[in-house]
Amino acid sequence: MSTDPAELDLVPSDTAIRAVQITVVAAAPDGATVGVGVAPDGDVPVSVGLNRGELERWGFAGKAGQTFAVPGARPVVAVGTGPAADVTPAVLRDAAAAFARSVARDDVVVTTLADASGVDVAQAAQAVVEGVLLGRYRFDELRTAATTVPVEELVLVLDGADEARLEQARAGARTGQVLARATAVSRDLANTPPGYLTAPAFADVAVRLGEAAGLEVQVHDKAALVALGCGGLLGVNAGSVVEPRMVRLTYTPAGTPAGHLGLVGKGITYDSGGISLKPSNAMHAAMKMDMAGAGSVLAAMTVLAELDVPVSVSAYLACTDNMPSGSATKLGDVLTSRAGRTIEVMNTDAEGRLVMVDAIALALEDGVDAIVDIATLTGACLAALGTRNAGLIGNDDALASLVEEAAELTDETVWRLPLDRRYRSQLDSDVADIKNLGGEFAGAITAALFLAEWVGATPWAHLDIAGPMKSDTDDAWRTKGATGFGARLLAEVARTWSPEGAPA
Repeated sequence: MSTDPAELDLVPSDTAIRAVQITVVAAAPDGATVGVGVAPDGDVPVSVGLNRGELERWGFAGKAGQTFAVPGARPVVAVGTGPAADVTPAVLRDAAAAFARSVARDDVVVTTLADASGVDVAQAAQAVVEGVLLGRYRFDELRTAATTVPVEELVLVLDGADEARLEQARAGARTGQVLARATAVSRDLANTPPGYLTAPAFADVAVRLGEAAGLEVQVHDKAALVALGCGGLLGVNAGSVVEPRMVRLTYTPAGTPAGHLGLVGKGITYDSGGISLKPSNAMHAAMKMDMAGAGSVLAAMTVLAELDVPVSVSAYLACTDNMPSGSATKLGDVLTSRAGRTIEVMNTDAEGRLVMVDAIALALEDGVDAIVDIATLTGACLAALGTRNAGLIGNDDALASLVEEAAELTDETVWRLPLDRRYRSQLDSDVADIKNLGGEFAGAITAALFLAEWVGATPWAHLDIAGPMKSDTDDAWRTKGATGFGARLLAEVARTWSPEGAPA
């Protein structure tokens, strides 16, 4: 472990998950502990070694998330999946995470969970790989000694399967490893303390990961942002001693791109609230994660080539901290954004939208056909939807529906809120084009209405992830701390988006 921020590996999961050896076989290897899915109904797999009555006497009923180390000579863990008829890839992902944590001291993980009746084998294998790797995730970079054993090998067992079925599962497993790596990288960034992950450090990580993934990377420092007129980002940065960064990453597929998608991420590396200082509470302590949107965008961008995404994708990461000082933006100040629109600052803790509009303006200048933005934007969305659902607001039903489908597939769930323009008057300013804060209520909607002013008629979907950015406990594949919410979802959106809004 290094205590020098310049020497710390800010994304250790990128290397660690790449190194995991994943195999798909037709028979379990000798001696390994095997996780076997068991439902509360139907037949108990013979490999468990106990019948249903015996399992129930041990207190195991097959409920989702339940695990039980079966006594006997053969090392088997029964893993509850819930009712057999309700098993889906999401259920398998959760069950795999529960099993992986139940054998937390094993570096080799073996399971038959991907051999699920009624679930496409490729989807099942993908979900199980994601569940195991994300369920065992831990951020140990700043510990003097690691507290967990990393997974080095993962074996998926499909009993008696032929080669065609095995190969389908292998394809799904490869996708699962790629997407798990993206989520884990996003978690790494959000879990990193703000003294280590400054805006310049974030940009350095983006350059390293982006170039390794074959992306074009452009970084705008403070001088460049002044020249560009990115007054929103510069205004939020005004109280900081650390320079801001705007990072642009571009993925271009082989052949003729089917369209150009823009992704925008809020990258507030620490949000004190600025002059509108936050109270010192648990949520304030989590504000190192206020860059989770930009983290998920960066992570998703790094896997697009491996997923053979057929469209061009440009990402814009607006990065700075938000600090109080004698030079900080004050309430009543007016900022001029990249698009030339003026903004009266009514609350410096409504800063995410200020940095994002400059990023949105740059995306539109690059001619994107649609924009998906993601941000830990409002406490109002957390209050409305809790910690398991992101808010989804947009101006295009087809794009919003595509995001909902990606959310369903990845189990990064969203709930659509209205872009109710009747609230727009709350953003009227007496001295500028618009102010950055609405009224007491509907805060998630008025924040989206603010962003919509810059998007215009371009198809756009906005994800407010203030709720699901972190988990307070180990919860299925969501380990305690940053969840990495949005990395897999955005990758799936990029895989399926087309300019017409239908799957490519």
